[in-house]
Amino acid sequence: MRPLAIAVLATALLGAASLPGGNADAATRGQPAAPGPAVRKLADTQLDARAVYFESYDGLVNNNAFQKNGLLTYQGYQYAVWYTGDRSAVIGRRALAQQSWQTVTLPHRLTSDDSHNVISMGISRIDGRLHLNMDSHSSGFFYVKSVAGLVDDPAGHPWTTGQFGAVQTTLDGLPLTSQFTYPQFIATPEGRLQLSYRSGVSGNGRNALAEYDGSKWTALGAWSSATGTYTSEHGSSTARNMYLHGIDYGPDGRLHAFYTWREQNNAVMCASGGLTNHDTGYVHSSDRGRTWRTAAGTVVGTTGGADTVAVGDTGTVVDPLGPDHSLMNQESQATDSAGLPHALISYVPGRFGQCTTDYAADRKANGRTFHLFKDAAGSWKKTEIPVPPGSTQRSHLVFDRYDNAYAVMPYGRIVAASKSSGWTDWKTLFDGSGLSAFGEVVVDDTRLAQDGVLSYLYQRRSSGSTPSALRVIDFTLPS
Repeated sequence: MRPLAIAVLATALLGAASLPGGNADAATRGQPAAPGPAVRKLADTQLDARAVYFESYDGLVNNNAFQKNGLLTYQGYQYAVWYTGDRSAVIGRRALAQQSWQTVTLPHRLTSDDSHNVISMGISRIDGRLHLNMDSHSSGFFYVKSVAGLVDDPAGHPWTTGQFGAVQTTLDGLPLTSQFTYPQFIATPEGRLQLSYRSGVSGNGRNALAEYDGSKWTALGAWSSATGTYTSEHGSSTARNMYLHGIDYGPDGRLHAFYTWREQNNAVMCASGGLTNHDTGYVHSSDRGRTWRTAAGTVVGTTGGADTVAVGDTGTVVDPLGPDHSLMNQESQATDSAGLPHALISYVPGRFGQCTTDYAADRKANGRTFHLFKDAAGSWKKTEIPVPPGSTQRSHLVFDRYDNAYAVMPYGRIVAASKSSGWTDWKTLFDGSGLSAFGEVVVDDTRLAQDGVLSYLYQRRSSGSTPSALRVIDFTLPS
């Protein structure tokens, strides 16, 4: 049995009483037991009665789980971005105590019926600006930033188009690449803002970073490699791209990145109808994304350098899986309060066969979601979540203040596991009934730490190109 499988089995067999920090252990020390996971619906508000709607790549342009951030909270206000029915880009805000949203329509319209072309937001705390990157899939991008101080004093700034600058096709004059996809803004611990993106195309691309210091953007360069040879039992491929499950700073300032590889050559698969995604990898950086290390601390890449993180780098794969199981790319990751990295991954397990021939049909019928994490001793552990996704799409992971884990699954379902169980007691807390949500939702990763509320944006199912309602639902978690 592989070491990972042994760790997984051990995790499943441990009870709360035998886990350090578990409820029974706390009771023995005379401390109150931490509460387990729970949700209580707080509100369900409407952003737009007629948001743009079309299905593309199994998703919607307003509701991609990898969108970072489509919904975020800062200084007592929540912000949301989307495309409305006439394809215009819209940004909304509300005070957290309010249910009504203020909206501003930006002078840009979605250029393509492509669900990759999301809008992502970021905040540069160093100057209080809100930044948006939008409408790109292996193409150019569109960038907007607000006036300085807008998010530091939202009540003191009117919510008008005058608070935002012109739409640009560079980062304030800094060109990045003509093949740009997957913008993800990341706030550094010092208040600078970084932008993660892919340069290139699916199956042949590199992940790169740029950084904003309050006065200008600087390109830091690529940190993953598209080259090298990957060989499966079926064949080989010499080009690929790294799909990130996310890129996030933990409480200790460490930058974490889980990922999967997608090969360019379909020859690595058992059947052409599957996905060439394989393996779950993990690296981290302790110098703000300049140098990348394995979980064990070995340097495997330098951003902007000749040696970048590559397929086959020793120590980077934390959950090996071949390309015959329709492993999903860009699922989710998070860190707990101790700074330990966690991820959700989903694929068709081998008990349903060793060759998926139609990734969409096979994932809907037999796909399963797994929670993967590194424990305090440095071991990787994995638990299957006993609620099938029933979808081609992704789930999203967050933690409450007690480190209970919540997976927001397709259709808005919420399942959760307690820290005291070692995150093995997954159960459904909200089944999504009544939402009529299309599939993936966009979770506000930033709000939980501020007021203990889990918010996510969802769009109601429609058909063809008929616009539908876009809404934000809020749940209170243990406080």
